[in-house]
Amino acid sequence: MGSFRTTDLVSYHQFQREKRRNSLENQDKELEENKNTTDEDDNNDYENICYVCRRPESKAGKMISMPGGMCLCNDCMQKAFDSITKGNFDFSQIQNMPYMNMNLNEFTNVPEMAIPNKQKIKKKAAKEAPKLTIKDIPAPHVIKRRLDEYVIGQEKAKKVVSVAVYNHYKRVMLDMPADPEKGEDVVIEKSNILMIGPTGSGKTYLVKTLARLLDVPLAIADATSLTEAGYIGDDIESVISKLLAAADNDVERAEHGIIFIDEIDKIAKKKNTNTRDVSGESVQQELLKLLEGSKVEVPVGSNQKNALTPMTTVNTDHILFICGGAFPDLEDIIKERLTQKSSIGFEADLKDRFDNDPDLLSQVTNADLRAFGMIPEFLGRLPITVTLKGLTVPMMVEILRKPKNAILKQYIKLLSLDEVKLVFEDDALEWIAQEAIKRETGARALRAIIEEFMLDIMYEIPKDPNIGSVVITRSYLEKSGGPMIEMRG
Repeated sequence: MGSFRTTDLVSYHQFQREKRRNSLENQDKELEENKNTTDEDDNNDYENICYVCRRPESKAGKMISMPGGMCLCNDCMQKAFDSITKGNFDFSQIQNMPYMNMNLNEFTNVPEMAIPNKQKIKKKAAKEAPKLTIKDIPAPHVIKRRLDEYVIGQEKAKKVVSVAVYNHYKRVMLDMPADPEKGEDVVIEKSNILMIGPTGSGKTYLVKTLARLLDVPLAIADATSLTEAGYIGDDIESVISKLLAAADNDVERAEHGIIFIDEIDKIAKKKNTNTRDVSGESVQQELLKLLEGSKVEVPVGSNQKNALTPMTTVNTDHILFICGGAFPDLEDIIKERLTQKSSIGFEADLKDRFDNDPDLLSQVTNADLRAFGMIPEFLGRLPITVTLKGLTVPMMVEILRKPKNAILKQYIKLLSLDEVKLVFEDDALEWIAQEAIKRETGARALRAIIEEFMLDIMYEIPKDPNIGSVVITRSYLEKSGGPMIEMRG
């Protein structure tokens, strides 16, 4: 057996270590190259989403990768650390993070589709926004003509809204500070609108139709849910949060949007009460800063503020506010003011001469609204007041027939799918309009009446495939006869 030297053994071990080191380095290089290639392919088409605030990398910045494939933005990670340092914080109680109380390492070897936190979205192609010119702004008569296709009557209200939106477009286009050196010393300010009209006259429907026709973000909020800060209910900033959500969390677009606050009469001052008015006068005072224009911090991606929700600042200087309400019993206040001066004689003004006046709301003044319960500071920030008329029988008949999405056209379309022709007689439409006036709920009563009488027809017609047409008569609506049914052929 030959001799074995120590130097040979050392050289052999050094050779083996060098060989293993080179092999591991080669493997690491291959893994790194594959990882870079995969990441590059992923980053070219997709971007990560923050698991808490749901914002992509393009808006929240670089993400922090967590075990289990979860990604968090820097804002949410910092707020999570701040919450932990302040005390014992149980992540399992957070509704948006149901997996925080689990061992995320268990998901490491699971396919990507099974990982609940691993979410990516397709990157949006960067598009340069077209520059708005004065020729691209729809003129007031164009906006009103498009509103006429859906809204019957209320000519003054449509004209006022059309002009306000037209000026709002121009204010968006000229959103720049005035330059005195160039002779520019005029800054266009907004003119908020107060819409007053009886229930069912079309206030909300007018604004919803406007939202479909326009390209500016529009949010519709309800004043009945607003309360003073610190009490149960929505705070004032939730109105801006809805507009920010309508603008896809784009702050710049949201700052040039339109907000419609419905049921504004519900926040009037409460009379003869000894309790704190948290949903009345205090809400009006909180709304002053929004109507006038101020910088408000609102949560992104949520309507509620908490430790893990990122905040952003929205400037309301260029947001157009439209407030609407029915203001019940306002007619009595107006009549009381108009009949204060009474006289005696043959030419004296009678106290009941305004009882049947359909245009009584058009004579409303700020004094009447103050007597109703609105504070003067709030009314001062709504310089334009427009009133809507109550609906009459001819207007009800036109609402049934003329709009593009009229109720009759909807039922005609439904029965045409069964190859059945539906016809309404003129006397039947007049009876429906008269019955809707009696219910005193405006245009909302039309659908309720038609739904009631069309129920049996929509149920029985599909039974017989030989039915070709159905004619709704007045005798059928008065329950003294039936509809006229014609068979095919």
